Amino acid sequence: MSAPRVAPGTRRELGLLTWLMAGGAGLVARTRPLNLFRTLGKHRPLFRGWVHFAGRLMPGGVLPRRESELIILRVAHLRSCAYEFEHHQRLALRVGVTREEVERIAVGPSADGWSDRERALLTAVDGVVRDGDLDDADWAALRAHLDERAALEFLLLVGHYTMLASVVTTLRLTPDAPLRSPLRRRRAPVTPVPLRKPAPLTGSPDGGSGPERVNGAAPESAPGTKGDAGAPGSPPARPGTGD
Repeated sequence: MSAPRVAPGTRRELGLLTWLMAGGAGLVARTRPLNLFRTLGKHRPLFRGWVHFAGRLMPGGVLPRRESELIILRVAHLRSCAYEFEHHQRLALRVGVTREEVERIAVGPSADGWSDRERALLTAVDGVVRDGDLDDADWAALRAHLDERAALEFLLLVGHYTMLASVVTTLRLTPDAPLRSPLRRRRAPVTPVPLRKPAPLTGSPDGGSGPERVNGAAPESAPGTKGDAGAPGSPPARPGTGD
């Protein structure tokens, strides 16, 4: 994994409030201060506005937290964003998502075990991320489970975490290192579910297409060959740890 393109800020660079926010968010996820916060926090006014917006979506939204995390995990999987996938599986496991469900995210809405509501949500995630749109049938299926307010929140949630995946990937952010408390030394560490290679995207959310990336790592083509546009390349790297 390449070095971050923008180094996470120090306490002096971030200011006390942003530094405490990064540390507090890390405690919630049981990691060291979030590299995402420490990086975006170098632009303080923008960071604070973004945190307010993100907090209104999750955990302050109308969608149940468990469903929000399933949605975010599916976005992270489709966008091959190991940082987002690892961070949110930590949160998901704390709000009722099982490890088996995290693993099932890679299969998607066609997997056995989802409720009708969960299947409709994940199908809609795939449509918005892959095509930037939903056809009438998928929209009707979504609205059968979500009222107007929740449907609007769903679209903003998917769009927000698609945007964040692009930011994280472009900045080459390093996954957050887990906290190692002396009180937990006797417990076996929980191994994160690895990010699996998604099916090829039909196009990027902005209408373009291109090879899959995992936190900024471009796939390699065989010498003398030219890969198909939009096809995934080398398998995604497993989420690592680091600061």
